[in-house]
Amino acid sequence: MRPVFSREEAYAGWSRLHGGIDPRSSMWISGWVRIAHTCATPLVRAGVSPSTVTVAGVAVMAAVPLIASAGAAWPMVAMLVILVGAVLDGVDGAIAVRAGKASRWGRVLDPFADRCSDLLLILTLVVLGAPAWLGISLALLTLLLESARAHAQAAGMEGPGVLTWWERPSRVIVASFATATSAIEWGARRSGIDVLPALDGVTLVTIYSIIATVLAVAGLAQLLVAVHSELED
Repeated sequence: MRPVFSREEAYAGWSRLHGGIDPRSSMWISGWVRIAHTCATPLVRAGVSPSTVTVAGVAVMAAVPLIASAGAAWPMVAMLVILVGAVLDGVDGAIAVRAGKASRWGRVLDPFADRCSDLLLILTLVVLGAPAWLGISLALLTLLLESARAHAQAAGMEGPGVLTWWERPSRVIVASFATATSAIEWGARRSGIDVLPALDGVTLVTIYSIIATVLAVAGLAQLLVAVHSELED
């Protein structure tokens, strides 16, 4: 095993794990791949397994709603924890590629862990003040999208079908913005600053959740169109 991979090897490894998608087609994805492989280097040297990192990522995400529930400035800490969990989500795949430890079990564990993290991020929105019914709707839409993708792949679809507007990065971004906004709004009001008097933290988080739900509906529609186009007999 080599702890150091070239950039092209990193891109090729990510592409193999993601249905042949070229990460260089997106500035965000290519940058994410480079960050993941950089963070994976010391873990590869230490012999850490991909599954260990996957489980650690879920454990980190499980702390997010608990931290956010503390209120005050704690949601800002929750945002930082979200970013750590998101990085771990990419590092496990980088380790699998570089250490040659990609396995069938990993292909089951990784998406299971992703869905757990998705639900924890949505729970965080509810903890911050989004209506429970909105959180449940968003959770169901997210699970429907991923379930449709999994069934399509089982039916013969290659790769993810299409990168929708409601993928893992979008889910992380919405939760990150919601936690950061909650902390900033609390700090501003505590300092006597009322930039948007009509919008408190709860209202802003609810708006983020509505936007996320719209993206989830659009993403599900995008995926179903792509699946129908590819699998129609």
